[in-house]
Amino acid sequence: MIKMATRKTAMFTLTERVTVSASATDTFATIDLGSYVDVGDRQALQIHSVDFIFQGTTAGTSLNTTFGADSSAFVQVTDLNRGGLVFSNDRAIVASGNLHFGSGDNVVGNESDLYPDNFGKGSDDGRFVVNDQLYITARAGIIASGQALNCTVRVNASIVTLGAKDFMAIAIQSTAADN
Repeated sequence: MIKMATRKTAMFTLTERVTVSASATDTFATIDLGSYVDVGDRQALQIHSVDFIFQGTTAGTSLNTTFGADSSAFVQVTDLNRGGLVFSNDRAIVASGNLHFGSGDNVVGNESDLYPDNFGKGSDDGRFVVNDQLYITARAGIIASGQALNCTVRVNASIVTLGAKDFMAIAIQSTAADN
């Protein structure tokens, strides 16, 4: 594990919303990290946690209206663009969550299964990212006609400076994961 990071900022939150309006179709969004990551200064983003907040078509729409039937939704955050949902052993995955909805009794289950994952590339307190984008992919099983599922992704992070060897190791792992 990498222990040689110097925190440059306190924790802050980045947010992005992805809107799924078609059943069983991947929907994409990105979070631009270009202002936070600097290769020359070995500056990285340390992700401490990722939250997934699910809402209906509008902020006040119930999920029963959004789905209208039993359904599930999946959301993943990766530091490489995979073009769709990935398996949990993919080294690019930062965090993922899911929502299960039972329409008969309005049972909703929401969980984050990787929060964030570090797969050995981060510290005890998060995941280091040296890429200039985070990629969000969302998919829902059944969306009712004329409805949409909104998922707000909240990334709690700080900016850190890494040692030269640590920064290079993370950059090489990230590049190798791209293949």
